[in-house]
Amino acid sequence: MIGISSYGAYVPRYRIKTEDIASVWKKEPEHVIGSLGVKEKSVAATDEDTVTLAYEASHTALDRVGLAPDQIGALFVGSESYPYAVNATATIVGEFLGVGRNYFAADLEFACKAATTGLIVAVGLLSAKKINYGLTIGADCAQAKSHDILEYTAASGAGALIVSNKEDEVAVEIIDYLTYSSDTPDFWRRDGISYPSHGGRFTGEPAYFTHVMNAATQILSRNKLKPSDFDYCVFHMPNGKFPRTAARRLGFSKEQLAPSLIVDNMGNAYSATPLLGLIATLDVAQPRQTILFVSYGSGASSDAFILKTTNRLANIQKKSPSVADLIKNKTYISYVDYLKIRGAI
Repeated sequence: MIGISSYGAYVPRYRIKTEDIASVWKKEPEHVIGSLGVKEKSVAATDEDTVTLAYEASHTALDRVGLAPDQIGALFVGSESYPYAVNATATIVGEFLGVGRNYFAADLEFACKAATTGLIVAVGLLSAKKINYGLTIGADCAQAKSHDILEYTAASGAGALIVSNKEDEVAVEIIDYLTYSSDTPDFWRRDGISYPSHGGRFTGEPAYFTHVMNAATQILSRNKLKPSDFDYCVFHMPNGKFPRTAARRLGFSKEQLAPSLIVDNMGNAYSATPLLGLIATLDVAQPRQTILFVSYGSGASSDAFILKTTNRLANIQKKSPSVADLIKNKTYISYVDYLKIRGAI
């Protein structure tokens, strides 16, 4: 058995309301919120970056089960907002955690699905018995140009998963996974450019929905399963509408999706969002329940997983604050303060 033995999350305390951003640009707040389904977003503080967010989530994951950091054999950080263009973030996080020297480290980038890419690589290493524990992290201080639609959703946060091949430690078994990929340039950022560009509505049907729907339907077909066989579903959340639409098209109910919908009250923290949606679901799941988990990364690709919780999940759920608790712990800031934190003024 290979699966998730622990998890950790971190959401910065600062929030900015969608209505405050909209009012600056003379937009109707109700129209923006109705269009995107995002009421407010999380903002990293001046002294927070991808490294500090990744550390907080990872430390929580280790502490949740009392795992010694030097047991980690592979450490992956998925992000698109690394503090250095050249210099690994994974080794900085590993140094702060005290992982030691004998571990495989790598920074991964595939838009918002970089962390699930790391999860698949870690599972491969565990299957080959090259490591006993792998740590995959999704962390981002998402960038957005002022007055761009992304400014309303680009958020900050981190999620971390520890995976293991020790059956008596697995809280969430990974039953199966697959990836659906194509060359679909819906979102990009050229080298040396500060903010990403996107294809507007093109990011929907040929990009997000094509990949999420195909990854989901293929893994369901391969395992001869249907939506009613699952207790929960988790889809990447670039906004509040896309995951709801994907779930409805596939035949999942609102109740199956609801626990994962963090985007409404914290925005899209890019690589962190799929993991945070999954962790939010694990916070409330019961043993022996099944979850369909599908990430998405622009460029474009989706990783789909079939997961099943074990009896061990109940033993680790209450060891740290839930994602819901982290989202509720907030301090609102003004748009001017937001610009100052971002270094825009």
